[in-house]
Amino acid sequence: MTPEAAPKKDFIRSRIASDVEAGKNGGKLHTRFPPEPNGYLHIGHAQAIWLNFSVAEEFGGKCNLRFDDTNPGKEDVEYVDAIRDDIRWLGYDWDDREFYASDYFRTFYDFAVKLVRKGKAYVDSLPAEEISAYREAQKDSPYRERSVEENLDLLERMRKGEFDEGTHILRAKIDMRSPNLNLRDPAIYRIRKIHHDRTGDEWCIYPMYDFAHGFSDSIEGITHSLCTLEFENHRPLYDWFIEQLEVFHPQQIEFARLNVSFLITSKRKLLRLVQEGHVSGWDDPRMPTIRGLRRRGYTPASIRDFCSNAGITKVNGVTQLVVLENAVRKDLNATAPRMMAVLEPLKLVITNYPEGEGELLDAVNNPEDPSMGSRKLPFSRELYIERDDFREDPPKGFFRLSPGTEVRLRYAYYVKCEEVVKDANGEVVEVRCTYDPATKSGQEGAPLRKVKGTLHWVSAPHAVEAEVRLYDNLFRVPAPEVGVEDFLENLNPDSLRVLTGCKLEPELGAAEVGQNVQFERLGYFCVDQDSQDGALVFNRTVSLRDSWAKVEKAAENRG
Repeated sequence: MTPEAAPKKDFIRSRIASDVEAGKNGGKLHTRFPPEPNGYLHIGHAQAIWLNFSVAEEFGGKCNLRFDDTNPGKEDVEYVDAIRDDIRWLGYDWDDREFYASDYFRTFYDFAVKLVRKGKAYVDSLPAEEISAYREAQKDSPYRERSVEENLDLLERMRKGEFDEGTHILRAKIDMRSPNLNLRDPAIYRIRKIHHDRTGDEWCIYPMYDFAHGFSDSIEGITHSLCTLEFENHRPLYDWFIEQLEVFHPQQIEFARLNVSFLITSKRKLLRLVQEGHVSGWDDPRMPTIRGLRRRGYTPASIRDFCSNAGITKVNGVTQLVVLENAVRKDLNATAPRMMAVLEPLKLVITNYPEGEGELLDAVNNPEDPSMGSRKLPFSRELYIERDDFREDPPKGFFRLSPGTEVRLRYAYYVKCEEVVKDANGEVVEVRCTYDPATKSGQEGAPLRKVKGTLHWVSAPHAVEAEVRLYDNLFRVPAPEVGVEDFLENLNPDSLRVLTGCKLEPELGAAEVGQNVQFERLGYFCVDQDSQDGALVFNRTVSLRDSWAKVEKAAENRG
């Protein structure tokens, strides 16, 4: 386990530690991550992945990857490949322990036959809507007392494909009067005449999740089946199936699912966002999918760290989005190089600076990590600064550039604004300054006078152009699904702002897709997959938390 992902102690780890110390299951631990291959993984899955793999590593155990491919109508190999890739990207591997529920279809069917023989399962021929109504009313199906022989015959004919979908279903015979709806004779097998990617057309009946889940755990020798709280009411059913057939009994433990403010993780709703074009795809950087987070610039270490900080609890709650943002800030602050970029450029001309090629200045790549060294940064008579760093009529407390004021150019000199050039519409298109050669950064004997503002800049003759995408929250409120009929009512219309003609220092011209970088004073960014030679695209991962930004924003609001 990497240091940044060192897990906090939680009730699951405490329980597992007790079991291991007590010698249960021979003192061994075996977990599993069981995704359904019917969609892309999201931040909630990341926590489940982290939990299952990290506890296995912490206690010297193993973790399986098992695909729950029992519903072929909604599953796709595309999702299988994406799930594998995302888990490996997060930093975990399962060696040769990749399994599929479909590996056990024959065993599941044999288990179903055994339940029928024991009088613990029957074939029901009621329509689906009537079955639901009977369960709600706690009323026995008229087919509940079919003989074992009739049930076996019908089940075998179901398996052979003699019946249409919906005509029969195999149900467990448990307790139709139970206060727990899950125990009111739940479905075990349904007829689905659908081709399966792994088993082809061998089967036309498929097991239900509650039936397959526990037996898959049992077959694989899973000692601790870690599930989210919505499965707590299913645990009696999980236990019942296993106890009826007297097979190895894993322990199911439930924990609260990860809910994050401003995010939704419902697969159905995420699919709607994609299908209706509210986002560009499953990997849109505004999506809470692992694909989206990757493309936005989140790192594996930051997501593992977030999962650890969010913690594992038994009570549903909401983790603030800032916890996720702070995790990536922490990681990138330590690992991302600092570079200069001007997103909304304004020309700055130093009138008393010599004409020509200019000079090369020393710039630190990352003050948090001296081993990252420094680079040479070209400086010239003509520069670009951020348009927001200049005010012709500045508000009180504005410490950047304005007529007659002096600021420091990062790694360079002090400059003083002497003149403002406007176009025919009265818009400022250029500021003209003078510089003090004695104020060169790092130069011995530099003057002791202080300036309050430090600006980033890019040399105009050397600048590389790029497109920059400024991402914000996809939803405008912390709880997008609360208080509205349709969660789409809470979409943030300003969740994406695309800037073109941005100016970057020349070293960024060689940046590769996925590379993380801090644009000084602006935030953390990464190179997007849409980049092409000579046409770079950067995504903003997250903004900085610099105090200057808060102070100056407040000053502007006061003005």
